[in-house]
Parts: sequence; structure tokens; C-alpha cells
Amino acid sequence: MRALWLLAVASLPVGRLASPPLPNDLVARGRHGAVVSAEPHATAVGLDVLRRGGNAVDAAVAVALTLAVTHPQAGNLGGGGFLLVHTVDGRTGAIDFREQAPKSATTDMYLRADGTVDGDKCQWGATAAGVPGSPAGLLFALQKYGTWSLADVAAPAIRLAREGIEVDQFLAGALAHKTELLGRYESTRTIFFKDGKPLVQGDVLVQEDLAGTLERFAKAGLDGFYGGDTAARIVAQMERDGGFVTARDLASYTIKERDVLRGSYRGHEVLSMPPPSSGGVALLQMLNLLAKYDLQAMGFGGSDSIHLLTEVMRRAYADRARWLGDPDFYAVPVAGLVSAEYAEKLGGTIDLEHRSEVAPGLPPGAKGSDDTTHFSVVDKDGNVVSCTTTINSTFGSALVVDGAGFFLNNEMDDFSAKPGVPNQFGLVGGEANAIAPQKRMLSSMTPTIVLRDGKPRLVLGSPGGGRIITTVLQVLLNVVDHGMPLDRAVAAPRIHHQWQPDEILREPLAAPPDVRAALAAKGHAFARHSTSIGRVQAIEILADGTRFGVCDPRSGGSTAAY
Repeated sequence: MRALWLLAVASLPVGRLASPPLPNDLVARGRHGAVVSAEPHATAVGLDVLRRGGNAVDAAVAVALTLAVTHPQAGNLGGGGFLLVHTVDGRTGAIDFREQAPKSATTDMYLRADGTVDGDKCQWGATAAGVPGSPAGLLFALQKYGTWSLADVAAPAIRLAREGIEVDQFLAGALAHKTELLGRYESTRTIFFKDGKPLVQGDVLVQEDLAGTLERFAKAGLDGFYGGDTAARIVAQMERDGGFVTARDLASYTIKERDVLRGSYRGHEVLSMPPPSSGGVALLQMLNLLAKYDLQAMGFGGSDSIHLLTEVMRRAYADRARWLGDPDFYAVPVAGLVSAEYAEKLGGTIDLEHRSEVAPGLPPGAKGSDDTTHFSVVDKDGNVVSCTTTINSTFGSALVVDGAGFFLNNEMDDFSAKPGVPNQFGLVGGEANAIAPQKRMLSSMTPTIVLRDGKPRLVLGSPGGGRIITTVLQVLLNVVDHGMPLDRAVAAPRIHHQWQPDEILREPLAAPPDVRAALAAKGHAFARHSTSIGRVQAIEILADGTRFGVCDPRSGGSTAAY
């Protein structure tokens, strides 16, 4: 039945396609291609592209555009992200389509007269939005690495937007949770509310305005989003609501293709995103610190293992707060932060028996940095894509652009509105991540590809705000150090520490009472447990060539393979 449903999607007579008729598949194996994403329609669309001869990038762009329709909590046109690609002929690319601050931005634009941060202004509505980058980044990836036309990869998303999808339990739950915020804005209520209340499970979500926006983009490319009718609607919304993004901001947005950040760990090459993502730097820094320890001998989930992970996380996040930002505006000491020399220096401060005090370090070369979605794709030839996109909070700024049908991001909150003052994720920053015109705000997104003998072994990433980096780290360790199959590695309970606040956050099944008691004796404190830390979407290419896709059971997504 599942195969028949996918074949029906292949011909794309979507009609009023409701949610897939079978339970979401969390594990899939195939010899040719695999897709894993946060939403079943998007997964099915991506697999259909692979079946019909598209490569991993064609499928990735189709998935991203579909998520903008079917997963409005995080899928987007009005946000940004990072796409990491590794091709079968050995090319790698790191595409940065992170949002930018408007040209009118100033360092103190979110400070009140008394010097405090206006959290409402930098988190909700038009004033919180940076210049979107997703359309530009997806088009660039398609044109450089893909084989299909934009019109072809956008067609499923357009059809789903126009003809409707059934609201599932995950979208219904998110709408209910954000009712008060979403209800502030008439343009949002028009689409996502019915009879004064948010849509519920089983309702049909039709997005005619979004279909029109996607059609303009599919037909005219960049001019169909950053110019013309769509741009005019964005600007009109900004002018009505006091936002900062102008027509000139939209017209001048450009993507950045950056050098892939590379490291090594236990015979594997680890590829990840450089700044303005903090993810790659922090991930490699933590792997460098862990490399000299025998984590397998320590065992999974014991007090010694969690203590070591916590101490490593604290050091990486302290350096994140001090050193990481947009490299086009600040001299980020990337090479020093991920160097063996610096790992040796930091590692010398770790005491395996006691919690130690942590402050930002001084790496070589330094001159003295919640809702997101990830998907992974592998095609039949071995091309792989790891892509994380975001509008920041669930539903971004909560404001839909009137007549265009998509949510604006609230990424301006990812800057340091004031040094030392945490943002909504509790992350602190300083000068490296201060607001400046056209600057890209620091991100925790960590799309990652792990190679073994020069060929992809793991493709993974996660949403989760500041918890993304530690989530990716732990899944990688579970596979490489603890020898877990990928489904167990993804499902295993996780912990998180981000330096400030100085507490261990844990999932309910992580660190049982005896382990917590042993950690407390080492000097650690615990926050109230979190229902989930991250939602990983990962693919492993096994030694026999099988594509093993795993969707995190914490998410409402799915995986499919053939």
C-alpha cells in the first residue's frame, strides 16, 4: 500500500491530497535513494523526484519547497538556511542562505530608552524579520548542482498549496500552542484560523496565496520573489507594521558559497558548515576534545560519559558566545578554534572527577560568537545533501505576509541585541554577533556529512535552536563510538549543556537517579527535564551500499527509500 501511494504521487494528480493514509515511516531501507524530512508529504515528493531520475539536489529543493507548504512551523520561503552537498565526483559545497539584517539596522535598534531589550519587538511581527534567503539559496543550489528546472521541482508544492492538505496532529498541536501569538495578525488568522480558532486535526489547509507566490518564483526565479508582486507585498507589510525590510534590501540579497569546514574523528572525515553557523565549529571542537578518550569503554549514558560530554559542551558553547559571528563582519578565528593545538590546551582544563569553571578561551589567531527543520537526501549515484532551514521560532514571527501566504522569520533575535543578554533560546553573545546592516546573524544549524574512506557514511542534521549542535554530536558518537545502528543512535536519550545557564538539560530517560546522584557529586546541577532535545533526520550508507533512512521518533516526519 505504501508503494502504491508513492506511485500515485509520482504522476502528481494531487487533488485534495490529505495526509498519507499510513502511519509515518520512521525507518526505511533501499538500494538506490532515500529521503528523510520533518513531514511525510515532503518526504514522498523528494523520493518521487529521485525515482524519476532527479539527483539529490533536485529532490532537496523539491522537499524544501514542499515543506514551505506542508510544514509551516519551520518550512519556509520567508527564512533562510544552510545546504551542504557532496557529489559522487568529489565536489563539496556549503551554501549559506542565512537571512541578513536590513540596511537600516543598528546595534541598539531593539533597546528601550532605559537600555533593556525589547523582546517583543525583536521576536514577533514585522520588526523581528531579517531579509529572507531561502528562495535565493534553493535556486542557487538547483542551478549549480541540480538537473531539473525550478518549475518542475516547485510543481508538487504549488499543487499541494492550492488543492489543500489535511491538518495532522503535529501542525494542529503547534497552532494550538501558538494561538495567542498567531491570533495577533489578521493575515495569519485568515489562513490558519476558522471561526476565530486555529485549525484542528482533520481540517483542510488551503493556501492559495502561497501557491501564487510559488508560481511567481517558479516562473521568474529571483525576480519572482525579490522583485515584482511578491516583493511589493513584503514591503507593504513592512510599511504597515513598522518593519525594517525595504525593496532595496530584497533586491540586494545574495547567497554566499563558503568553504566547507572539515575535521576528522576516528578515521572519518566530518564535513559541516562554517560561520555564520556556529554548528560546524562547535561540533569539530567537541570532537577534537573527545578524540583522546575511549568513549566506548566509558559506556553510553553513565556518569563518567555524561560528565565528559558536559564538560566538552560547556567549553564549546563558551567559545561560541565569545568568538562566533558573521565572518564578513568579524574576524572569526575558525582555524584556531578547530585546531589540534587548541584542543590540547582546552583538554588540559578538563577534570574527569569534578566539574570545573569554564570561560571563553583564547584560540590561536584570535584578536582579543526554536523552530527549524532539517532534511537529508541520498540519490542512486551517491550524491548527498544535508540541509537545515529555519524561520527561527515555531511559525517564525507569527506574521504571514498579506497576499503572499508565507510566514516572515524572526531571525533578528538571533543577533546579540545587547551583549550578555540571552535570546529566546537562552544563548548569549557579544561583539562578534552584534547587529549591523546586511550582517548575517549567528546560527546553531549544523547540517553535517560524515565520510569514511572518502565516501559518505552519514548525512544528518536537526532542528532545536541552541540544542542542534549537541544533538548532532551525540548521534554521531552513538554510531561511531558506541556502534549503535542508526535507528537506535537517533532514538537514544540525549543531554544538553550550553555553558549558560550552567545546568545539564536532559530528556526523561537520560541520566536515571543513580547517574544524576553521581553527577551531582562531581558538581553538576540539573535543569527540569525536557520532553525532547532535537529531532534528527539522518541517512546512513551501509557498507553494502544500502541507504538506511531514519526519522527521529520525536518528530512528526517520515523517511522513504527505494
